[in-house]
Amino acid sequence: RNTSTDWDVYHGSLANTERLHLNTTGAKNTAAHAFNSTSPTTAVFSVGNADNTNKSSSPMIAYCFAEKQGYSKFGSYTGNGNADGTFVYTWFKPRYIIFKNIDAAEHWAVFDTERGTYNPTDHRLLPNSADTEQANNDLDILSNGFKWRTSGNENKAATYIYYAVAETPFK
Repeated sequence: RNTSTDWDVYHGSLANTERLHLNTTGAKNTAAHAFNSTSPTTAVFSVGNADNTNKSSSPMIAYCFAEKQGYSKFGSYTGNGNADGTFVYTWFKPRYIIFKNIDAAEHWAVFDTERGTYNPTDHRLLPNSADTEQANNDLDILSNGFKWRTSGNENKAATYIYYAVAETPFK
């Protein structure tokens, strides 16, 4: 909390030696020392000796999220790069979805049903950027997942991770 380091992110779709940075556009990178090359369990997560996750004498905060069926979903998908885009099944209608291309230097992107009230929505935020709301994407937020209606941004032929939260949790 009192140093200027990147915000390391681990996602279950990454190897336990890989990380992303929530505050940058960077692609995944190898950093075995960040999470001690150890995948988290339902009760414990590990940190190594990296300054971003375990700097000596520095107070740290960790935000840990777990998938709950009917409430939240973590996963990955491969974009197909065309306007009849990839469909991702989540079990529920998402209220909030955050995406990141793990293979290239691109923004994190957030879509939600508060600002995008009809399909396809084209309203997105870039949480690692000072940019204002973007309106250049087409995402259908459906009753059981989401589907891209564009060939750009979060549907390029690349691997993406996502975190989705249900609009109306059913568990």
